[in-house]
Formats: sequence, structure tokens, C-alpha cells
Amino acid sequence: MNIRTAAELMGAQVSTLSAELFDNEIVGFSIDSRTTGAGELFFALSQSDYARAGFNGTFADAHRYLPQAFSQGAIAAVARRESVQEDASLQAIAHKLLLVEDAIAALQTLARKVYEAWARPVIAITGSAGKTTAKELTAHLLNATGRRVLKSERNYNNGLGLPLAVLQMVTEGRDPDQFDLAVLEMGMSSPTHEIERLCKITPPDIGVELLVAPVHLEHLGTIENIAAAKAELIEGLKPGGTAVLNADDERVIAMRAIHDGPIVTFGVENTADVMATNIDTSRFGRSRFQLRTPHGETTAELRMPGHHNLMNALAAAAVATCFEIKPEEIASALKSVTPAKMRGEVIDFAAGFTIVDDSYNSNPRSLLSIARTIAESSGAHVKRRIIIAGEMLELGPEGARMHREAGAEMAQAGIDLLWGVRGLASEMVEGARAAGMSYGAARFFESSEQAAAAICEEAREGDLMLIKGSRGVETDKVVKMLRDRFPALGGDEEV
Repeated sequence: MNIRTAAELMGAQVSTLSAELFDNEIVGFSIDSRTTGAGELFFALSQSDYARAGFNGTFADAHRYLPQAFSQGAIAAVARRESVQEDASLQAIAHKLLLVEDAIAALQTLARKVYEAWARPVIAITGSAGKTTAKELTAHLLNATGRRVLKSERNYNNGLGLPLAVLQMVTEGRDPDQFDLAVLEMGMSSPTHEIERLCKITPPDIGVELLVAPVHLEHLGTIENIAAAKAELIEGLKPGGTAVLNADDERVIAMRAIHDGPIVTFGVENTADVMATNIDTSRFGRSRFQLRTPHGETTAELRMPGHHNLMNALAAAAVATCFEIKPEEIASALKSVTPAKMRGEVIDFAAGFTIVDDSYNSNPRSLLSIARTIAESSGAHVKRRIIIAGEMLELGPEGARMHREAGAEMAQAGIDLLWGVRGLASEMVEGARAAGMSYGAARFFESSEQAAAAICEEAREGDLMLIKGSRGVETDKVVKMLRDRFPALGGDEEV
């Protein structure tokens, strides 16, 4: 895509743009001046843009960083007309600017126009946990069966990330015709109809609802409000679109009442279209099960720990079923799945201990799901079961109670050591002690660095450790210090 085309699609004013720039190809798209690369189109976002787009918080005005973006090789920039008119210092670079009323709206408009011209199926995935893992699993299954899949990078799932994901189709010389379908995450964290807005950028043909859990309560107030916000995905489906619903989550399965099109369900506990039965988790980090779909059944294996990951795999299998993919093909693809970084990676160390790195994020439901897997792990090689759990953020006024209850449940499940990290994780430790765990076994650390130093002294042969926490707590520092101190089996490089 060249600058001329991008400007036309966004409806940008280009009267002062240097004529020789019009036909230059755009290599990529950036919203961060620190990472802008040569040949990219930079979008200068400002507080008023963020506010209109429904983002929480206060943000820096990126117009002040336009010189930095250009010094790093930006080919042109999208800027608010009003900001440029009011700032004389920007006149010197006006010949490189595409002027718009709202830079975020321009980014989203550009992505929507690219999507509309492409006009192929979109699978959108939402849920209070597991979105990125389910996206990766879904893309993997569809890729393995011959489809060319565009997917969100990392966890690009909001009003900025989703359009950037779509624009990958026209980044670095790519052409939209190189992709048969898209698998996109759709997230939300506030009561501003975020998912409804995302559905207007790329209306989904298939919408996947993973689960509804108490996250972002600080902004949304109640779990009923969370369910209503997640349901915007089902309401935003294209006419005749398919809803893929978790039959084991009462709030998700209730969404069938708002959809009059096709529905495909998945689950373990309740009867569903796509199910896992005869589940065998005797080997840590793997689930063997009978995969049952409307097209038949077969034996399958998932090399990822925890019930929650099995449910994510079933959600992906349900999407594959929508494309008439046979269970044998799904099972074959699942065999080659590995966890994404910081999302359930199992790392064995030469010193004889194993860690499960699930440090990307946390909430009560996902923590307890994988904690049960750790607690139930058996075998002569497992001598101690240890959980290092960071504070779970954005739980609102009930946060302390939720941490205490999680701590008590983990203690009752048979965890040997529970270490809480930062803030309300102290309540988790208190809950574990109240449930009978000793003061020596249940400990609190003010920071991930402190916990990391302590576990490096404590770790020994036979330990099975889960390391998990909300992103802001940075429990990945615990994993990094263990990697730095101890060699991992098969090499100590990042995987």
C-alpha cells in the first residue's frame, strides 16, 4: 500500500504533503515512536483520540514525538489537524503529515477499508482468560489443514491492536490475497462497548466465547456487566454468523438466547457438539482424551498443562468443525502444539526441578484451574508442589476476598508451598494460612525480584513450580532469574 492509497482510504488531508512521497510504499504501521522503523507510517495519538475511543487513563500526546518517529525512518505520519494548526513547531514537518480529525479513528477506518476489500472470513475470539492461547490454537489447526491464516500478533485485541493486526495484510510487501481467513482476538476492560466497536471494524463470521470470569471488576463493577460486555461479540456477528459457545460456562451458554443463527458448543462437563471424554492427565503437561465432534471421534493429545488449556483446544476444535475439518485432522494438528511463551510453558531444569511459566497474566479462575493441575500431579519425580502467585489486578472492591479464597483453595488442594508476590497477594497468603498451611510454607514477598532471589536458593530436585501473576507484577522476572541461574534441559536458550 502506498501513501496515496492510505490517505484516500482514511479521508486524510494531504494538501501540504510532499508530492514525491505520494507513491512511496508503506512498509508498516506504528503507534509507538520508540519502535517505529524505516518506511513505516506513524500515527500520532493524543488524549482526545483515546477518550473518544473509550480507553481508560491518561496518555501522552504523541505529536511531541513526531520528530523522533521521523528520525527513526518513518516515511510519513498521521496527525490531528487541530494539533498541527496549534503548534508552530510542527510546521517544519507539515510536508510529511496526513491530517485527520482523529488519529485512532483514522487507523480504524484504514483497517476496516482493508478488511472490506479483502472480504474473507473472520474468526473473533473473546473471553475473560485464554484468548491468546485459543487464538494460537485455532490458527494452528486451520494452518495445519491448508488454510492461510492471518492472526493477531501477541495479544493485539483492543481498538489499537486489532486494526494493527488487520493491517499486517498490507505490511512488508504482503498482499491480502495471501490470506484465506483471519483469527483475531477481541478484548475489553471497560464499560465503553469496546467489543461492539471492534466488531464494526471486522464483523466476525464466527464468534468464540471462552468464559466469563471476574476480571476488570475495577472498571466493570459486576460479573453480569462482564458477561454483557462479552456478549457484544455475539450481537456483532454478521447475519447468519456462527456462535461458538462454552457449554460448561453458564453465562456463556446463556448467550444462545441472543443469537438466532448457527451455534456450535464445546465442553467437558456438559453435553456439547465438541467434547473431550476419557481424559487422562497422568503425565504432567499432557492431556490424552477422546475428541468427539459432529463429524466423528478419535483419540487426541494436547501437550499443554491444565483443564483451561484443554478447553481452549476444544474451542479451537469447534472452530475447525465449522470448516468441516475431520476429528482425525484436528487430532493430528494438536499433536504439534506447544505453549506460547509465558502461557503455560513447561521448562525442565538439569537440577531436577520443573517450572510451569504462566507468568503472562492471571485471574482467580485461571489461577485455580492450573493450580489444581499442579496439586494433582503425581509420580515419583514430584516431591514438592510450589506456586509463586503474583497479585491479580483490576478485581475491584472484592479483590481482597478473592485473593483470600484463592489462597485457601490452593492450600486445601495440597500445594506444599505458596508464595504470594506484591500487594493483595498478601491476602492470598493469609487465606492459605487460615486454611492450615504453615507460616513457613505460605510466604509473602513485596516484589518479583525478592521472590526470584528466594526461589533460586530454595529450588531443588523434585520441585514442580507454577509461576503466575498479572502482567504488571512481572512474575516473569522469577522465570528469568531461574533461567539465568540454572541450565534448562536441552539448552538454556529462551523458547
